[in-house]
Amino acid sequence: MKRDLILAGVGGQGLLALAAVIGEAARHLGLHVKQAEVHGMAQRGGVVQSHLRYSDVPVHSPLVSTGRVDLVLALEPMEALRYLAYLAPDGVVIANSAPFINIPDYPDETAVRQELEAIENGYLVDAAGLAEEAGALQAANMVMLGAGSSVLGLGDEALTAAIRTFFAGKPDALLETNLEAYRLGAEAIANA
Repeated sequence: MKRDLILAGVGGQGLLALAAVIGEAARHLGLHVKQAEVHGMAQRGGVVQSHLRYSDVPVHSPLVSTGRVDLVLALEPMEALRYLAYLAPDGVVIANSAPFINIPDYPDETAVRQELEAIENGYLVDAAGLAEEAGALQAANMVMLGAGSSVLGLGDEALTAAIRTFFAGKPDALLETNLEAYRLGAEAIANA
């Protein structure tokens, strides 16, 4: 078992928490995990991305080569487009449909959406809407985790255990909101 991922978004979207949960789930299953992150002025809405690799054999580099990514999981639609060259021929792109417009020359939203819809294994998820349905807009990252769960190959048990570990010591309501967000994301992709 081996997965090569790129997680993409902008500062403040919870991308690093998303990476931490996936890494924890992989470690819980005894897999070897490597991760590399880029924080591009994240506190100001800059680019944040993470290469995340896990396997049942040792992983020697945290960086994924172009043409090798199994899943681009993007919390922001335009950020998904940045990493298409990394996608393997059978790779999957799952992107939040809601743009985070933080620059004056953000591309035309319709054009971004059309590019993502043209990807053979591409999916758009209303992460913001589903997170609000779960109880908190900040849970959009867990919606996206659920949306990507079938590609991650880690199983619901390991992923929900990792969510519980990540939110240990936090109020129960916060944990339940994030578990519900995860469930709604998984359901959204199952029905796509």
